[in-house]
Amino acid sequence: MKTILLIEDNELIRENTAELLELAGYTVLTADNGKTGVELALRLATKPDMVVCDIMMPVLDGYGVLQIFNQNPRLAGVPFLFLTAKTERADLRRGMAMGADDYLTKPFDEAELLGAIAGRLTRFQHLKPDYDLHANGLNEFLDDARTAGNMASLTGDRKSHAFRKKQDVYLEGDEPTRVYFVKTGRVKGVKTTDTGKELITAFYGPGDFFGYLPLLEHTAHSDSAAAVDDTELVYIPQDDFTQLLERNPEVGQQFIRLLAGRVSEREQQLLAMAYSSIRRRVADTLLRLHEQAGPAAETGIQLSRDDLAAVVGTASESLIRTLSEFKQDGFIELQPKTIRILQPEKLRRAHW
Repeated sequence: MKTILLIEDNELIRENTAELLELAGYTVLTADNGKTGVELALRLATKPDMVVCDIMMPVLDGYGVLQIFNQNPRLAGVPFLFLTAKTERADLRRGMAMGADDYLTKPFDEAELLGAIAGRLTRFQHLKPDYDLHANGLNEFLDDARTAGNMASLTGDRKSHAFRKKQDVYLEGDEPTRVYFVKTGRVKGVKTTDTGKELITAFYGPGDFFGYLPLLEHTAHSDSAAAVDDTELVYIPQDDFTQLLERNPEVGQQFIRLLAGRVSEREQQLLAMAYSSIRRRVADTLLRLHEQAGPAAETGIQLSRDDLAAVVGTASESLIRTLSEFKQDGFIELQPKTIRILQPEKLRRAHW
């Protein structure tokens, strides 16, 4: 059952409206001014599903209530319906600009009120269970998040940013300002040791997010990132990233699921590096890169032997020896700058 917080200073309107909403099957909480309404909302274990609020009220008006809801992480993202007298309609632009979702002009009839509430609540319940980030899933998710989470300020600019092969995306020690999403191409994470040797910390392909951990930890980047190929990235600014995580629980949970796919993969990769044989580690790395390449995998994996050795976590000599063995077994085809997997399923099922 949906809970509606009704904030209205006129006792007769408040009581009649509350009775109507209860008959329609909603749980209704009432307050006679904005300050009382905010205090009531903050005392709840979970925030209300919707707020129906008068604009002109003593102590704290509707604009003040909406501003507090927007700024408080515990209350942000609740659909907001303003009630206004005809003489106040000129002020509605202010409320809508602040993020109100709709308004009704007094006097309103029962069907008008119930229709507006049902429409707003339905609108805020259409996140998909899953988004295909390899297709247009990021844009679909952000569009749905803007609506479902009442995030009118979510940046609409999602243009791609081009990076040339070997161009730096950010450097170790840089302050984080955004999250990155790989639209096309590949990016590697690199950490430099005290002796100047580069260690590859991660590979990111189409559909992957990266660069978000420093934003969560409030630290500088602990590694560098550079394009492996000509690459297109989509930026999610820090403010948008924070909104997506904190503004609305449903949106935040879905966004975390999209991010967590990469975290789970990294965890499996670390376990493999710790416990698997060199042949198994090389095979798994080749298969992962093969899958990331998509249709382009037919032309082969383009990656230097040194970079591939760094991803696997072994010496270049050991990698080259293992690749030669895979070639003899008929699993792969070796070219000077590419590795083409001929039998991915046999490579996946092989036991070493």
